[in-house]
Amino acid sequence: MINILITGGAGNVGGALACRLVQSKKYQIVVVDNLITGSVKNLPEDCDNFTFIKCDVNNYNDLSAIMLAFKFDYVFHYAALVGVKRTLSNPMTVLQDIEGIKNILNLSKNTGVKRVFYSSSSEVYGEPVEFPQNEQTTPLNSRLPYAIVKNVGEAFFKSYQREYGLDFTIFRFFNTYGPKQSNDFVISKFIDTALKNEHLTIYGEGNQTRTFCYIDDNIEATSRIFEESLYLNDVVNIGNSKEISVVDLAKMIISITGSMSSIVHLEALTEGDMTRRQPDNSKMLKLLNRELLSIEEGIAQILHLNHRLIHK
Repeated sequence: MINILITGGAGNVGGALACRLVQSKKYQIVVVDNLITGSVKNLPEDCDNFTFIKCDVNNYNDLSAIMLAFKFDYVFHYAALVGVKRTLSNPMTVLQDIEGIKNILNLSKNTGVKRVFYSSSSEVYGEPVEFPQNEQTTPLNSRLPYAIVKNVGEAFFKSYQREYGLDFTIFRFFNTYGPKQSNDFVISKFIDTALKNEHLTIYGEGNQTRTFCYIDDNIEATSRIFEESLYLNDVVNIGNSKEISVVDLAKMIISITGSMSSIVHLEALTEGDMTRRQPDNSKMLKLLNRELLSIEEGIAQILHLNHRLIHK
């Protein structure tokens, strides 16, 4: 049995990863999450090779008891405080996530973990200096606590590999969305609001662009990187490269849902709302050897799944 720990595993991405890996009976999956932003609804159900433990990875004593008990072979460190407004409002809480990174790395190197996978973010690119954004050209001009923590985290993983030989892979996630994502994030928020025929609110003119990766594409790529031992001690952008402006996204969701909603423009954010995001996802595309799901198809999938849940 291969023991795998997923921190932050009750989140959108961590939960989907747990649901994917638990399908193989050669894995024993343990998820830890403090449930501040995660939900038990995202976790696998009725699996004898799955365990959930409520735990704050920033607390060394809590985490060490779990890691010493299970002797994990692999760790996916996905725990972090997320959401633009939440992280801007709680900068000190964001900075505490550095303790969780250190806890994971120290305990991993001391308990025989073979490899640690770290969920970094497109935010490490700050205000980008080139497009598409390539893993080798990080400008390090990030100023926000969330982006700084992700940059510091990457430095820790690389340093632990050089100093202690603890292998890693860093995933730089660009916006990943899906049917279980909370309404803290733009696509799920817009869909929920449009279905209620309420106003969709946008900061500024909405000309800032983003790319959106459907959860299934993310999970297929990251789980295969793990299972096929790819991109060892490397950094991989995980995301779609097709850009769309926030205002066009809102219009698209209103159209697809047949909503009566209108778009309301709020005052632009003074920080944290970068003008563009577009990954160089050539590593991901080479691995999957196919096109990624389009934003239109992804939204249709969410609406179809939500319809099925409502009418169960």
